[in-house]
Amino acid sequence: MFHFHSPWFALLLPLPFLVRHLLPSLPKEKQDDVAVIHFPAAQRLKKLFPKAPAPEKTSNTLFFCLLFLSWIMVTLALMQPEKVEQFKQVKNKGYDLMLAVDISGSMQALDFSTENTPISRLDVTKQVVGNFIKGRQGDRLGLILFGQHAYLHVPLTLDTDSVSRMLSDATPGMAGGATAIGDAIGLGVRTLRERPEASRVLILLTDGEDNASSIPPLESAKLAKQYGVRIYCIGIGKKGLVPFPGQFGGYGMAEVSIDEELLKEIAKETGGQYFSATNQKMLASIYAKIDELEKSEANESLIVIREPLYPYPLSLSLLLLLSLTLFQLIPRRVLYGS
Repeated sequence: MFHFHSPWFALLLPLPFLVRHLLPSLPKEKQDDVAVIHFPAAQRLKKLFPKAPAPEKTSNTLFFCLLFLSWIMVTLALMQPEKVEQFKQVKNKGYDLMLAVDISGSMQALDFSTENTPISRLDVTKQVVGNFIKGRQGDRLGLILFGQHAYLHVPLTLDTDSVSRMLSDATPGMAGGATAIGDAIGLGVRTLRERPEASRVLILLTDGEDNASSIPPLESAKLAKQYGVRIYCIGIGKKGLVPFPGQFGGYGMAEVSIDEELLKEIAKETGGQYFSATNQKMLASIYAKIDELEKSEANESLIVIREPLYPYPLSLSLLLLLSLTLFQLIPRRVLYGS
């Protein structure tokens, strides 16, 4: 961004004209009081040079134009033109948030649908968690997707856009149809244990019961407590009969259940909390509450880098003054002909 550090120096631009018009001119009697030399052969000289050029007026005009241009350049230099670049630097005590999202087959249940639009549990999760991710600028976020198996889909990173994009690409059943809550917690603890203490947080979202873990969920919770990892558990969806998309189109009903007691024990063991979300509004409010509970302390400072540009007009002004000096040294017969 181009900027003048002292723009008020522009008021000096008309100064030469003011000086020329406001200073008192030489009295007429003093103008006439000039020594005159009478040359006897003046008439003969006039005959020899009947069309002698009178360049004085043109010479003076060019001289004053160059002089005023030099003054403009000096004024610009005084205004201190500069190229300014601004950067925002955020120093914060960021958290290390690991998001563990259930993508088992049951996450395609349509109990979040509206009257006109079928919406699955995973669709709502993507929208709500995606908004939560965007609001955690300055924190390191990671993403674990789990079903029958748990995968570290995105390692801890400050690039929240990448985490949100990778979550939006997830599909139900891509990690298997069962649910491995214990393995997801164990993977989260293994990733977070090297991070600074008091910043290790795991947010676990699931809609089912643990039925595929190689590590019992409560054992994983004890391991999380040992490494100071707080776990917030979210049970998403309704219990009982819920609609599912049919294999050949249409919809069918299936029985589902959520092991809320297990999730409550995991949260209690690690110093976190358990939340239940049966609609999109509740899920959004849960993530908003977690966002407040684990708020980062940030200090933002503005860094301004200034690149001065005044040497350019100042150098041009000096060149103009030098050319004016040389202009006065050139013989008139060279400029105007013999």
